[in-house]
Amino acid sequence: MLKEYRIRKKISQEKLEDITNLDRKTIFRIENNLNMPLIDTFGKIAVALEMTNEEIGKEVRKIVTRKKDSN
Repeated sequence: MLKEYRIRKKISQEKLEDITNLDRKTIFRIENNLNMPLIDTFGKIAVALEMTNEEIGKEVRKIVTRKKDSN
């Protein structure tokens, strides 16, 4: 879902990398559900994409559910 927010904001992975100072590979892996973001990583992305509290909550619930399902 983070990829959809990024695309909606018309921000490339490269630009998000510049804004957040996160490696583009990390962004790719998070967007493709290959890695779960650490809270500080998620926070950087959420701020960069100007996500609303509602959007952030929705994404956090998805991450928590995914984490539970993987255990």
